Amino acid sequence: MIRNGVITGVRVAHDTATVDEIEAASADDISARIADLLATPGVREAFAIQTCNRAEAYVVTDRADQGRDALAQIADPVRSGGVVTMPHEEGLRHLMRLAAGLESLVLGEDQIIGQLKDAIEIARRAEGLGPILEDALMKAVHVGERARTETAINEGVVSLGSAAVTLADRETDLDGATALILGAGEMGTIAAEAIAETAIDRLLIANRTIPHATHIADTVPTDASAIGLSAAGAAAQRADVVIAATGSPDHVLAAEELASAGETFCIDLAQPRDIDPAADAETGVTIHDIDALETITAETHARREDAAAEVEAMIDEEFERLLALFKRKRADAAISTMYESAERVKDREVGTAMAKLDANAELTETHREVIESLADSLVSQLLAAPTKSLREAAAEDDWTTIQTAMQLFNPEFDGPVPTDDAVDELDVDNADTETSDNDGMAAGSDSETPAGPPESPAGLPDGVDPEEIPQHVLEQLSDN
Repeated sequence: MIRNGVITGVRVAHDTATVDEIEAASADDISARIADLLATPGVREAFAIQTCNRAEAYVVTDRADQGRDALAQIADPVRSGGVVTMPHEEGLRHLMRLAAGLESLVLGEDQIIGQLKDAIEIARRAEGLGPILEDALMKAVHVGERARTETAINEGVVSLGSAAVTLADRETDLDGATALILGAGEMGTIAAEAIAETAIDRLLIANRTIPHATHIADTVPTDASAIGLSAAGAAAQRADVVIAATGSPDHVLAAEELASAGETFCIDLAQPRDIDPAADAETGVTIHDIDALETITAETHARREDAAAEVEAMIDEEFERLLALFKRKRADAAISTMYESAERVKDREVGTAMAKLDANAELTETHREVIESLADSLVSQLLAAPTKSLREAAAEDDWTTIQTAMQLFNPEFDGPVPTDDAVDELDVDNADTETSDNDGMAAGSDSETPAGPPESPAGLPDGVDPEEIPQHVLEQLSDN
């Protein structure tokens, strides 16, 4: 069965949406989101990725409208301007840009490629990935790795964690301050390491698993201690700066826990938020989210412009390779199905001929081998020209020819044939949406169709004399 499969994606990210909108579009459990998408009619593959500044999901369906319908649930809580729906090719290109760090709030940051790999593993375990998304995601990871090894896109770049520290250093006095980091994951670790290099006097690292926080505290060049996440409220009472980056589904710091904390500068990088936004109304408490980091990240963006241009060129190159891969696989699927259908016809007709000849007791084992060889040779020779034409049609984005060829050469084909609508959804520029009979015959137009069975069949086994084949066998095969 040939199933083209189109990718449809939806994203709610920092470039178009607010922190609240990203949170509204995020799922509590990515595996559950993938399972829900797979349960949607028409969805064959599904993938989702969520970070502190984006929530994205992708599906593979036979038609793009099915994909848009399946992803509508993610976009529902968000205003229309905050959601970007991506058709097939735009989604493919976006995944490459995402992995390369070009879509990150901090241009070129390294954290995103690790997050993408983690999301891929989650999708695999949830059985969400099939051949189309697997190819697309592996190509994206490849581009991300190339970008970081072949360009300077991540050279000297700050991450969100270090950008938060830069913002804190600009907005408040860190000399002799006590800092509290919520979370000991990758972003929390980066923030802890960055703030330990400033003039703070004391660093507290709160994490659900204390040994992880202890490891960080033991490695940073300042007086640091690890505490449990349950002690974060008490620690916030004596902290001057709080940077939050846990993966908790609930608030880690409630508004009342900061009510008597006095002057406290907070930056919440978590998604969903670690600090209750209501705490911003408390006297002396200031809370910033990732939107406040735009100035810091813009400076990094300016320094990375040349490298970003190199990465864009790399993406153009890899994008064309990916499209070529998809074309080749789609053509191969069509060709394979064509040959399978021909083999079914061949087996049926050869079986019928053998039965009739057996009834006359005139067939020897040699004759059987000759007939089988003849049938194989006929199939191969008759399908050689269509095979060549199908490969050329795929290379030229001529899916109308592939469709018509399948109808001509596979009358018993039992799967959906590529349609003009599906071609349009793939944004194939060269597809002819008004199929004509002449267009359809292009698959075999450069070959001559034999007027009848050959007098002396080609492809006979070595040592077999054509004269040994009974004439009525050839006539029987010709009649069929």
